[in-house]
Amino acid sequence: MNANLSPSAIDTLPTLAQIEAAARTVYGEFQATPQYRWALLSQRLGTDCWLKHENHNPVGAFKIRGGLTFFDRLAQRGELPAQVISATRGNHGQSIAWAARKNDVRCTIVVPYGNSVEKNAAMRALGAELIEHGDDFQAAREHAIALAAQSGALMVPSFHADLLGGVATLWWEFFKAVPDMDVAYVPIGLGSGVCSAIAAKLTLNHPVRIVGVVSRHATTYADSIAAGRVIEAPVSTQIADGLAVRVADETALAILMQHLDHVVQVSDDEVAAAMKAIFEDTHNVAEGAGAAAFAAAMQEARQLKGLVVGAALSGGNVDAAVFSRVLA
Repeated sequence: MNANLSPSAIDTLPTLAQIEAAARTVYGEFQATPQYRWALLSQRLGTDCWLKHENHNPVGAFKIRGGLTFFDRLAQRGELPAQVISATRGNHGQSIAWAARKNDVRCTIVVPYGNSVEKNAAMRALGAELIEHGDDFQAAREHAIALAAQSGALMVPSFHADLLGGVATLWWEFFKAVPDMDVAYVPIGLGSGVCSAIAAKLTLNHPVRIVGVVSRHATTYADSIAAGRVIEAPVSTQIADGLAVRVADETALAILMQHLDHVVQVSDDEVAAAMKAIFEDTHNVAEGAGAAAFAAAMQEARQLKGLVVGAALSGGNVDAAVFSRVLA
């Protein structure tokens, strides 16, 4: 895939020095998460499979890395606000709530109606005021932007250069730990995770191929990459809420068009099967978006023989009622 990166897209990707600085910030809260070559997962896939366990950090999802570095950069510039507002399906919101609490900043999070009950509870427990609005993430995001404009609070986006530096520490850890990784499958929500994987690959000069993973029921990035411009797509996934994005980010899209090997679409049934497989083979809980990478690897298993495959269990925050249905 080829596209000329705009100046804004180039500036968005963190440098190695910025990733290393972000790691020092992240490690002030928790240490590097583990990655394991799981024998049963490898047997199921038919080749070596490594899993990076972001479900083992304090909020159970990779997003906390970005929230910590976003607020750290604000503090360094002397720009910490009195209040922040953001929108989320859950894990970004927990990240922002955690970092806001750490920095004594008021935090309001907007979620769509019908959002995960347990993610909502976790954000409230971290001190966030929760507002429900709209039927999907995009509607919640637009409402959050309007509220921020009205109140003077800082709107924290879900895709931003200061978030990417922190999130890239995940892939910086993973690629250093597995230098012979051939292919990495990375879920795409709004794009911070996959763009950060690309940044880590480039700064480490790692030969790994980056494969993006989207829900077959939320195809804005697959459609936008194919068209070469942002294409809005309806969202109907019932299980992969972290991938439930209706409108791709333009800057993220420019980066992905330049550096992704290809994109795989996974169905809700494939994601559910991957959640069950991960639990059976590792006894770790993966939420829908957290299992999407392994679901994509399973879909392409025949093409992976003899290769070293990496996937991030990017989050484990699934409601108990949903997970019980998956296991059943």
